[in-house]
Amino acid sequence: MLPLTFEQARALIVEKVRAGGAPPRIEMTALLDAAGRVLAEDVAADRDYPPTARSLRDGYAVRAGDLPGTLRVGGEIRAGESSGLSVGPGEAVEIMTGAPMPAGADSVLMVEYAERSGDQVRTSVRLASGDFVNPRGAEARAGQVLVRQGVRLDFAHVNLLAMVGCTEVAVFVRPRVAIVATGDEIVEAHQAPLPHQIRNSNAHSLSAQVKHAGGVPEILPVARDTHEALAPLVERGLRSDLLLVSGGVSAGKYDLVEPALAALGAEFYFDRVKIQPGQPLVFGRARGTFFFGLPGNPASTMVTFEVLARAALELLSGVTEVALPMPFARLTCDFRHKPGLTRFLPARLSPDGAEVTPLGWQGSSDVPSVARADAFVIADSEQEDWKAGEWIRVLLKP
Repeated sequence: MLPLTFEQARALIVEKVRAGGAPPRIEMTALLDAAGRVLAEDVAADRDYPPTARSLRDGYAVRAGDLPGTLRVGGEIRAGESSGLSVGPGEAVEIMTGAPMPAGADSVLMVEYAERSGDQVRTSVRLASGDFVNPRGAEARAGQVLVRQGVRLDFAHVNLLAMVGCTEVAVFVRPRVAIVATGDEIVEAHQAPLPHQIRNSNAHSLSAQVKHAGGVPEILPVARDTHEALAPLVERGLRSDLLLVSGGVSAGKYDLVEPALAALGAEFYFDRVKIQPGQPLVFGRARGTFFFGLPGNPASTMVTFEVLARAALELLSGVTEVALPMPFARLTCDFRHKPGLTRFLPARLSPDGAEVTPLGWQGSSDVPSVARADAFVIADSEQEDWKAGEWIRVLLKP
């Protein structure tokens, strides 16, 4: 099986999961619990927004054609009150921000440009019809779809749902994601490892990434490097909506993940991607469940989930679009790498995000460098070097 480029691998994941993923189930959730969930049905406006023309400023509701000049003030309208006031030729009504416009008025004179004396207000400014007025329906019309199915809800969506009266929201059920770490060298995080052992950090980082991407993680026991130990855990993991296996996917004598999956009838879509960290990377499907065999080095596990496996999980969550934002930033120093692979290397962004500095790191096991980073520089597979001040793509840590 030929290795794929990063772009080819990501496109294939999206294609396969869109075509073969089971539609997620739907459940209702309270609005206060809706943030971060994926909307399962379109939400439409229940009325025009605003429902009536409103003032955008504190000042005076007027007829633009009467200005400049002196007008008689015939009352006051505050936000939150209904008024039967109207404005005729040579008249004005004092109005507050957000208050409904009186009949006959077509613009608002800001209080900063008005001189008030008793029931008279004078100004030298000119206005055009519609100035500082939010017309009825300018933001949304009744029945207009405001949020589409498949959107992950953020705080602004929650505000909008409350605005249109949705106190319960139809959302997709979060996918269950099984996580299996493999290796004889692994002990649990609470144990004291011997010099030849490491703690099971990958299962914990994957669990955090799964939660952030909208899934429900289940960490299964560590699989030792025998078929007898690995096979039942892989089979158990395939009962979930997505299976993530960390380690055991290279070409070594004890890399048994692919044989274990093959014995369960797996279809493999690729087993190597031209990226670093993370070249040995398996993606396929077995017993109706998609799986990823992620490389076991911690940086490789974290990066490959973020740039590839996350897309599958988001699609299984009901998300419609799975973009991977990769903005540009200016390098603060010269940078070079060996072409042929797309590399994701730890880096720090300037406070304004305009500049990026690659961090020194010791390879795929260097977790402290990844933890210090707030981004990854993306070294294009076809370019060898960049000069300080040149633009380079970056991937933000979520």
